[in-house]
Amino acid sequence: MLDTGGQYCHLIARKIRELGVSSEVFPSETAPEKLAGARGIIISGGPHSVYDDSSPTMEQAVLTSGKPVLGICYGHHLISHLLGGEVRKGDKGEFGLAILDLAASAGESKLLTGVADREQVWMSHRDVVMSLPPGFGVTATTSTCDTAVIEDPARNVYGVQFHPEVVHSAPGTRILENFVFSICGCTKDWNAGQRVALVEEQIRRTVGNRNVFFFVSGGVDSTVAFTLCLRALGPGRVAGVYVDTGLMRAGETEFVEQTFEKLGHGVVEIAHCEEDFLRPLELAREPELKRHIIGEEFVKVQERIIETRGLLDDNWILGQGTIYPDTIESGGTTKSATIKTHHNRVPAIRALIEAGRIVEPLAEFYKDEVRAIGRQLGLPDALLDRHPFPGPGLAIRCLCSDTDAAVTRIPEGWLVPVRSVGVQGDSRSYAPVLAIDRFPSAAARLQDEATELVNRTAHVNRVIARVASREPLEQQRVFDSVITHGRLELLRRADAIVREMCAVSGFESQVWQFPVVLIPLGCGTERDSIVLRPIQSVDGMTADSVVMPDKLLQDMAERLMGIADLAGVYYDLTHKPPGTIEWE
Repeated sequence: MLDTGGQYCHLIARKIRELGVSSEVFPSETAPEKLAGARGIIISGGPHSVYDDSSPTMEQAVLTSGKPVLGICYGHHLISHLLGGEVRKGDKGEFGLAILDLAASAGESKLLTGVADREQVWMSHRDVVMSLPPGFGVTATTSTCDTAVIEDPARNVYGVQFHPEVVHSAPGTRILENFVFSICGCTKDWNAGQRVALVEEQIRRTVGNRNVFFFVSGGVDSTVAFTLCLRALGPGRVAGVYVDTGLMRAGETEFVEQTFEKLGHGVVEIAHCEEDFLRPLELAREPELKRHIIGEEFVKVQERIIETRGLLDDNWILGQGTIYPDTIESGGTTKSATIKTHHNRVPAIRALIEAGRIVEPLAEFYKDEVRAIGRQLGLPDALLDRHPFPGPGLAIRCLCSDTDAAVTRIPEGWLVPVRSVGVQGDSRSYAPVLAIDRFPSAAARLQDEATELVNRTAHVNRVIARVASREPLEQQRVFDSVITHGRLELLRRADAIVREMCAVSGFESQVWQFPVVLIPLGCGTERDSIVLRPIQSVDGMTADSVVMPDKLLQDMAERLMGIADLAGVYYDLTHKPPGTIEWE
């Protein structure tokens, strides 16, 4: 894999490993001689345009060597640009689901063997290939892209505009199999069952003679990382503390304590540090600032706890449950765009990494792989099947605003001046929200409409539907707001209701994650509303907005509207891309 800065580069590498074939990632500018041992090359997507001064490039000799090459998204553009084609800005971006239509010539294509006509694929792009390089032909299109798949079999070079590596591209695995086995001629040489032993050996090499100290969250990632270190080093060399930041869900601290007791890891020490986090957050409104504050406060608290335990000498190393999407979306690889800053990647943590004082056993794995490792370790399903919960906690689900403004009527709906984070064309976006005034029933198929609305509405990356509110949308406004104890408690109460109803109904097991978000949208004395965000995913890199059963949603909205300070309940219809799973 040649990395051009796309958030999915390592997802491609992982997909190839899942096919049983070893894969490595290199910078896109890697010299051809360093790639001599590869059976094939895949060029990743990325957030750039081929005409940007700072855009990634590659050695053209790689494309003319006869070695099989597959370009994905930006890689598709780069191939066309370097070999004499033309790439232009499209009339509009295409983010999310699209239908792939095979051309008549697809019957001759090794890349598309076994792919049916009119299959769903996942797009995330702005630029398009307008004219082909000499020798290339088109083998598939979409409604907005006439060059969705291009091929030059004589040179063994192929390009696809969509992302075959994500689960939402129905023929994606088949296309990658065709490239890896039929075109590159690879044989299976990768055994995923070796991962645990290899990770444990890596832990021992990284840690050396030092001990490991974890600040556990009780979630899947930190618990699996903690357990791996226990196995690799022994219980006498691994310690853990749980920091109660005041930003956790109702009952979370008790759950963590019980979890580690049941796992036989001993009672985890609980450090109550609520005010340490809430005080500096009181004036923070911007999402990145919140994450920086939380990350920096974590480091301060960690240093204080480590000092009281006498762990300030060179005999300790900090353990973290950071997984690969956290580093990719934080701009953690060469040329990658920052989708969000993870609290495990703030400057103080980066300084520890550079000093060699951090071990992150899971930094190259995705959430589904972490769960698989946990099962190999014998951890219980009750822990491993928990929904992911962000390290910064409710702080990034309690949105703030530095403005006081009414919603605005536009042809597509209502423009809500509260901004959320999105990912469009492999880049981070930070844009207002579009609200529509229709109940999000299964029959309405509003998720499909939301994708189209984002694609054709400028400066919007998320669409929500009104479920219930005390006043009509035209009377709603966004209030100047910050994080307070009262707003956090309001969110906690709403989140507890949602979790309880999902558990009782069985809906919890039907989704991968269900963020509950508080936004400063309301009227009169009720100045906050709840947004429901149930999604389905495999690894968090892409996600589908999930339709909730009508009766459950109606009952849930009724209970939530029973909370006196809430102005309304809304439903997030947005897939990822263009909207991130979390709103901040």
